[in-house]
Amino acid sequence: MSGLIDDTDRKIISVLEKDARASLRKISEEVGVALGTVSNRVSKMEESGVILGYAVRLDPDKLGWGLNVVVGLRIEKGRLIEIQEKIARDRRVCGVYDVTGDYDSMVIARAQNREDLDDLTKNVMSIDGIERSVTHLVLNTVKESPPTPPEN
Repeated sequence: MSGLIDDTDRKIISVLEKDARASLRKISEEVGVALGTVSNRVSKMEESGVILGYAVRLDPDKLGWGLNVVVGLRIEKGRLIEIQEKIARDRRVCGVYDVTGDYDSMVIARAQNREDLDDLTKNVMSIDGIERSVTHLVLNTVKESPPTPPEN
């Protein structure tokens, strides 16, 4: 799909990334194109699935999620999907990924405090079918952002 996105689309996306509630008029002014052009392009990107939706960005720390963890999992052969689906249902889990390398799956999760992390580790990351888990506590987030369109 990136071949179908041009510089104007990238500029529109950039404005929406900063403020998903920006009006078409504001986007038009910032990008320097006609209001109709913005409207048509946003509609086209929504219909083609480039723009999946509009979301609120929340501060996890201010919501009480003080700890961020990355967990590597080795999962019993033939049970990957089943185990990943179970883990994904936990409200503390932000992402579950199939990966290459030493682990079968990586999990990004948040915990409120050490006790909550202990519960996550003992009751979610050690369910039947998980052969090994290694939990890494994130000390500092250098960058965390949504994907942006590649440059051509």
